[in-house]
Amino acid sequence: MDTQKSRREFLLMLASLPAAFVVGAQAAGPSSSTQRATAAPGGATGSQPFRLPPLPYSYDALEPFIDAKTMELHHTKHHAAYVDNLNKALSQHPELAARGLESLLGDLTQVPEDIRQTVRNHGGGHWNHTFFWSLMTPGGAKVPAGKLAQALKSEFGEIDTFKKQFEQAGTKHFGSGWVWLVVSREKKLAIMTTPNQDTPLAAGAKPVLGNDVWEHAYYLKYQNRRGEYLAAWWNVLNWDIAEKNFLAALNEGSSRLDCTVKRHRTLAASRRS
Repeated sequence: MDTQKSRREFLLMLASLPAAFVVGAQAAGPSSSTQRATAAPGGATGSQPFRLPPLPYSYDALEPFIDAKTMELHHTKHHAAYVDNLNKALSQHPELAARGLESLLGDLTQVPEDIRQTVRNHGGGHWNHTFFWSLMTPGGAKVPAGKLAQALKSEFGEIDTFKKQFEQAGTKHFGSGWVWLVVSREKKLAIMTTPNQDTPLAAGAKPVLGNDVWEHAYYLKYQNRRGEYLAAWWNVLNWDIAEKNFLAALNEGSSRLDCTVKRHRTLAASRRS
């Protein structure tokens, strides 16, 4: 038995999510960086309103398409740093946390200027990555179905045409950022990219799926071959989750972060049973 892997998986299973805007766990991964990003067990604290969510799968679960080392570094170093820095910024204005992260990112003018850029960068990084982790599931649905499939065919003609355009947009995006499939203000599907850790929320768009094109997301395995990484990513995307995001965006029901938190909690609980 691989005891290190078992211990890692056990730690990742533990989650405590006391409120919709709190994303976190009692323990979330093997590193001290992750532990610094989580608040005290049992709930968020005033100084740490946001917490690093545990992955609902092990770091090697997405092999061979995304390697275990990349997943571990991406989660325990990069994402944890976004959580750390977001909490530090909000400690200067603790009343903001109660507004919810989606609300803050959707209208950054409500964030005081002295921390606005930090919330944009690190709050965006936290939101984007939490959304991103939930999209990928080992053994998940590999083809779109239902209303999302119908909408993709209506907007792009064929699913493969959509995939090609999505990959092209991500490959051509200059520098770091994200490529997204979103529901626009007009309730239509569209492909868009955002720089750095900006989210579609600021443009009034509701994300259905999104892929991280920062080099730290793929460089250990793919080096400078971003297009190859984007093409391989379809193998780990769970289209059932994308469908749920699409329906939520159309209905403007529960927030995407709220839905993602619930998915993390459910999957983590299932791993304990």
